[in-house]
Amino acid sequence: MPGSKPAEKSDAAAIVRKIIAAHPDARCMLDHKSPFQLLIATILAAQCTDERVNMVTPVLFKRYPTPEALARADTAELEGIIKSTGFFRAKAKSIKGAAEGLATRFPGKFPETMEELLTLPGVGRKTANVVLGTCFGQPAIVVDTHVRRLAGRLGLTESSDPETIERDLQAEIREKDWTAFSNALTFHGRRICAARKPRHDECPVRDLCPSRDI
Repeated sequence: MPGSKPAEKSDAAAIVRKIIAAHPDARCMLDHKSPFQLLIATILAAQCTDERVNMVTPVLFKRYPTPEALARADTAELEGIIKSTGFFRAKAKSIKGAAEGLATRFPGKFPETMEELLTLPGVGRKTANVVLGTCFGQPAIVVDTHVRRLAGRLGLTESSDPETIERDLQAEIREKDWTAFSNALTFHGRRICAARKPRHDECPVRDLCPSRDI
């Protein structure tokens, strides 16, 4: 949380090591068969559970299997398919825009850099990092709701701004651990360090956490 004492470098290394060890099964939980599918699923996952998105995407990708097909989608039909993910009108506009960008600017080859991905409508750093880390094995820090909350609680940042948090974590953590730590921290937030009632007695980094008494 903002105002937490920044972790010392040695503490940060121990926190990273223990969090990753505590969640060896941590991974991106959005079902996908290609970078294109993961990109679209991640946009749909904004303010929605991965479970709900995974219920919607099989229908979505059966109807629109390629960027070209999704770019040409009837807006009303598309909104109907994704309505249960919430904010469906804005999301329909974003995924159509992203699909059109892929089809026109990157035909036949999916973009593999942050700079290229950020040129696509509806794609921010979080979405780009999910794709780069999961599909291309590039070191990537994904600042989702859980990472944003826990990074502050653990004293790894004093900011609530996602881009600042990403930079702070990059400075504290070895590059090779960026993706694994992001995934593990998300799992830790879901399983143990909940927003309202953290389960301190089960936390592997309680002795290192400046927020252990909240």
